[in-house]
Amino acid sequence: MRKEAVVLATVTTVAVVAVLEETSTLNMLVSYAASLPKGDEKGLYYGLNLRGTNFLILCARLGGRNEPISDLYRKEISIPPNVLSGTSQELFDYIAVELAKFVSEHPPDDTLDAPEREKKLGFTVSYPVDQAAASSGSAIKWKSFSANDTVEKALINDINRALEKHGLKFRVFSLVDDTVGNLAGGRYYNNGIVASVTLAMGSNAAYVEPNEAVPKWQGPMPSSNSGELVINTEWGNFNCSNLPVTEFDSSLDSESSNPGCRIFEKLTSAMYLGEIVRRVLLKMAQETALFGDVVPPKLATPYQLRSPDMAAMHQDTSEDHGVVGEKLKENLGITNSTPMVREVVAEVCDIVAERGARLAGAGIVGIIKKLGRIESRKSVVTVEGGLYEHYRVFRNYLHSSVWEMLGSDHSDNVVIEHSHGGSGAGAVFLAACQNTKSF
Repeated sequence: MRKEAVVLATVTTVAVVAVLEETSTLNMLVSYAASLPKGDEKGLYYGLNLRGTNFLILCARLGGRNEPISDLYRKEISIPPNVLSGTSQELFDYIAVELAKFVSEHPPDDTLDAPEREKKLGFTVSYPVDQAAASSGSAIKWKSFSANDTVEKALINDINRALEKHGLKFRVFSLVDDTVGNLAGGRYYNNGIVASVTLAMGSNAAYVEPNEAVPKWQGPMPSSNSGELVINTEWGNFNCSNLPVTEFDSSLDSESSNPGCRIFEKLTSAMYLGEIVRRVLLKMAQETALFGDVVPPKLATPYQLRSPDMAAMHQDTSEDHGVVGEKLKENLGITNSTPMVREVVAEVCDIVAERGARLAGAGIVGIIKKLGRIESRKSVVTVEGGLYEHYRVFRNYLHSSVWEMLGSDHSDNVVIEHSHGGSGAGAVFLAACQNTKSF
């Protein structure tokens, strides 16, 4: 696996670029957000980020160019099991009720016309959404919901109906993936941002294309003067023969709830990295008695090792790898590990992390290469997600792989930075820049 982690950079970048430039099985989506922020937006705006089993409501006051954001409030709300298993309308009704409570706690601007003015609500989701038109989003697939009745329905109309039903003077004008929201947030701070990447429990990327470069889009172009469309790559679905898939990845995929799907995500996201490490350690324990003559029962339990625990073991710099020993005991019930065994475990974590980071880096370079910006223009890529933010070694591998693939002559042309505002904040920026006349 170490050799694969080192040699995958070139072949994966070529494969990613080929997918971006030609017809392929990777179903990229045109995100019909009519515009992106310019940095001069002002006012109090509200946003909502719908996740697998919870949602986040936010509001913030934007001060315009060179002014700080103020009055930032966030509230995370769990979705009850009965709502998760219910209809989409029941879900949106529940969201509307909670939004009404939030707005009462953090009311809009106290002006004479505020009670009558319809306010824009930015709405992002942390799973795939296809947008056939500005006012009719359709969910491709709920990752965690059983409410499949949303497929092929006009989600935005359903959401707005629920808002109106519960007396909220809000309107949702666009429904986009959270990665697109992060791109909008980045654009508010820096107009040079051309792409946004999510490296969290899921893995995805979005980037900006000129209108004429998007032949897939058959509908009307946005009426904004930007001349741009945002492309949601859905790169988690990327797969090709050049990907360094091992027997451990194959078994993970075959035993997953979506075999054959989202292969790139299974190699690069926090949902799966710890599980890959567990599967490698399990085989080593079975074939080499790494942890003694008896294989620890917990080691044979899927998803017993989470990526944050993997990161803690990987980043343990103590001489005896004490943190590795603690995590093995805590998560896998392994109490008899030696310093040498712990060093082996840390090395496995390193190999899996480097491979995932280099793959993500190859995806970034592939996008920038597709845009033709590597040699001539500086490009900024914003990255959101705990895997990037909290896993220092993973982040370092990502940066170094991008620099390596670009070469010394062009490495300064691509800047990778952590996103602003945190997860879900992009919904606020989308609300700020959406113009009702654009739809």
